[in-house]
Amino acid sequence: MILSPSLLSADFGNLEKELSALEQAGISWVHWDVMDGMFVPNITFGPPVIKQLRKISNLFFDVHLMVHNPERYFAEFADAGADLLVIHAEASTHLDRAVYEIRRLGMRAGMALNPATPVAVLENILESLDLILIMSVNPGFGGQSFIPKSLDKIRRVADLLRNEGGHAHIAVDGGVEPDNIPQLIKAGADVLVSGSAFFRFPPYAERLRVFNEAAGRALVCQ
Repeated sequence: MILSPSLLSADFGNLEKELSALEQAGISWVHWDVMDGMFVPNITFGPPVIKQLRKISNLFFDVHLMVHNPERYFAEFADAGADLLVIHAEASTHLDRAVYEIRRLGMRAGMALNPATPVAVLENILESLDLILIMSVNPGFGGQSFIPKSLDKIRRVADLLRNEGGHAHIAVDGGVEPDNIPQLIKAGADVLVSGSAFFRFPPYAERLRVFNEAAGRALVCQ
């Protein structure tokens, strides 16, 4: 299990301190929710912020673009230091071309699916993806409750990967907390994005331990 804390719930006034604290706690990934105010209602941060913080952090930067026509910004995020760029299937007209360009720029490529988007959209690009992000809430706001039917969607993606031989991680974003981690892992998820359920419970090393213990319960029961 990889935990990727979402900075949407971090202290925006002290992001350098937050990243340092995450790294010291043993976190390896961090999730950047980039919002444009159009694809989703809110606006967050962009390449300049990520580029500055890349200079002081060794964390894996998992960058989730909730923006229309994300292709416009691929080069900027590559230059900013994104390790993984996740785009929404609903936001790009030419998904195959977009995924190819992300990889050409030296980043790993991910695809996000909103709650109402069918898994079938992945079929023709599956082999090019490094990560599939299942949105278990409707994107745009932190602190939402997990949509239970997302578990079936995770299972369908896991089945698709097994049947087609894909290598992608399955990530889940929205309402992820220790109580539902065993179900998520049993369904097939291996990257968990958590915002308020992580950041509201410092110290971070102790909170990571709680998440890891929840993941361990799932593995013991399998």
